[in-house]
Amino acid sequence: MIWKTRISEMMDTKYPIIMGAFVGLGKAEFAAAFSNAGGFGILTAINFKNFEDFQAEIDKMNRLTNKPWGVNFSIMPPYLIEKMGGKGRSEESYLDFVDLAIDAGVNVCTTSAYQAPKIGKKLHDADCYWFHKCATIKHAISAERQGADAVTIVGVEGTGFKNPLQNTTLINITMAKKLLKIPIIAAGGLGDARGFLGALAMGAEAVCFGTAILATIESPASESWKERLITQNIFDEKFHKKIFHFELKDSVVGSMAIGHIDKIVSVKEFIEKIITDTEKILRSWGFTANEFATL
Repeated sequence: MIWKTRISEMMDTKYPIIMGAFVGLGKAEFAAAFSNAGGFGILTAINFKNFEDFQAEIDKMNRLTNKPWGVNFSIMPPYLIEKMGGKGRSEESYLDFVDLAIDAGVNVCTTSAYQAPKIGKKLHDADCYWFHKCATIKHAISAERQGADAVTIVGVEGTGFKNPLQNTTLINITMAKKLLKIPIIAAGGLGDARGFLGALAMGAEAVCFGTAILATIESPASESWKERLITQNIFDEKFHKKIFHFELKDSVVGSMAIGHIDKIVSVKEFIEKIITDTEKILRSWGFTANEFATL
């Protein structure tokens, strides 16, 4: 089946599937495997301390895949940078990195955590796309006003992004579809075909997988961490509190998506199962077309 959405066309990918940004883990081998499997792999720029390291990773990425891929720039709010004595990554600290990505032929970059209009302008000046990831619809509306071409909105079921005003993925996507004109990428607690198809039905035009791919073969996560993801009981009281009561400080936990992780598989196997199972569901509902399009 052919998959077409505004997001898949911007990314120029086979499937409307984008890789999450991973601190420490979002590097070439992982991202290239994701792109080679038909999704959109993401290098996470915060993992590279200087231009030389970042350029080397870009070169490695281009050796490992000829498919489209992008770069994430995770930006710390000014008050946190000040609190850390200026050690955090500001929007300005990434501007030269953005140039490197553009020069390497990257056509889509993502930003997250804090507003990034300067990065967005650089991308637009180079005829590239700017996707912004946020935790609330309020921030998504702000990103649209600043010129973002698409937004990823993370539900409270997810991890990493946490905000006291954060809603569930269900509320985020259905309300964002009503309030926004730009396309939406769904994230937070999604890890199987029903979640993927459900997100598209709610109004998303792509799905971002984060925790769900941490236990893949290509993931740089440790074997012990992968086993922990597979065996974690998502209904355990402590886990529930960490996810839904914002008790994530000093704790590395996955999102509710880990409930869908049963074994360690390759990124290719993960994506192929998502698509195959989704197509089976659509066929069982009487969908007979050979193309699924939200355009």
